[in-house]
Amino acid sequence: MPSLFISDLHLTEERPEANERFIELLEGKARAAEALYILGDFFESWIGDDDLEAPFNAVIAGMLADLARGGVPVYLMHGNRDFLIGERFCAATGAKLLADPSVHEIQGVRTLLMHGDTLCTDDLDYQNWRRISRSEAWQRQFLATSLAERRRAIVGMREKSKEVVQAKPAEIMDVNDAAVAQAIRAHAVTRLVHGHTHRPGRHALTIDGRPAERWVLPDWYGRGGYLEIGRGAPKLVRF
Repeated sequence: MPSLFISDLHLTEERPEANERFIELLEGKARAAEALYILGDFFESWIGDDDLEAPFNAVIAGMLADLARGGVPVYLMHGNRDFLIGERFCAATGAKLLADPSVHEIQGVRTLLMHGDTLCTDDLDYQNWRRISRSEAWQRQFLATSLAERRRAIVGMREKSKEVVQAKPAEIMDVNDAAVAQAIRAHAVTRLVHGHTHRPGRHALTIDGRPAERWVLPDWYGRGGYLEIGRGAPKLVRF
């Protein structure tokens, strides 16, 4: 049975097409999977596990829980949009929260799993924001506000982010080759799977004279898709 890898679904009520594709995946291919790996940005935004009762969030959580109850392990990694997913969400869905980075053996191959944002080291502004937003102090202060206040804050952050992104050269927001090589070297792997950059594909690499590969998962703003790793070569499947 193959393992399936997805990221950057950015699920929200406002994008029904992506929601429908996710439901089809859960009710179809994922039922026979070895495991389902969600490598970040599962939701368009996540303002805290106390928002789990919101109807849309509850439906999505229930679907993941149903898959997990059916015997398919579900692994979840934080992205830059949903890093506030916590223990309550995992308890409700049966998902296991993965550290970023993590190494799993997939079909006999040690595979490095990342969201991918930490590889974009040329984007100094983002890396600084990441350090701030992942700090215990920032999260404690943010989560102390009401759900309504957090929703308003997220809207403001998204608008500011769009302006900043439009002003940056595209290459700054892609991975840094040296950071990729260092990650592969540090974890002694030959395969890296990540999302975040929205530039799906396979990259053949040579690290310290040895062949390696980097697989980038597609986002679901457009066609969407997933990576399937079974007994044969990994396969990038687009909807």
